[in-house]
Amino acid sequence: MKIKQLSIFLQNKKGSLYDALDVLSKGGINIKALSLADTSDFGILRVVVNNPQKGLEILEEANFLVKMTDIIAIEMNDNPGGLSDVLKTIKDNDIDLEYLYAFTHNKTDKAILLLHTDELDNLAAVLKENDITVVSSEEVYNL
Repeated sequence: MKIKQLSIFLQNKKGSLYDALDVLSKGGINIKALSLADTSDFGILRVVVNNPQKGLEILEEANFLVKMTDIIAIEMNDNPGGLSDVLKTIKDNDIDLEYLYAFTHNKTDKAILLLHTDELDNLAAVLKENDITVVSSEEVYNL
């Protein structure tokens, strides 16, 4: 159920994003989803990759500061209101999300939503109780 995500801390300077992604590419790591947030001093690149452990190792070998974090993925309707429906369920169950990001895939009417909270087990249980499909790590890694 839980998916391993890599959070890579980048200096906020030209080429930093390229450098991290180039390391992953040369290591044969395929990115399945990504999110980038920045401040004036640094950025946090969050990626889901096909082989998180190998990705972590090669990034650390290249002297990147990287952390592996658990997240969960759900399948949601890819139409107006699809995200709102999921967020309403989360809000109604008083779960505090830290961040989320989404991507589409080969199911044209569905999207994958990646979520992080300190209450991952509770979140997964609430989503399942409300008939929201929690996607396995294997499915996400192999999309």
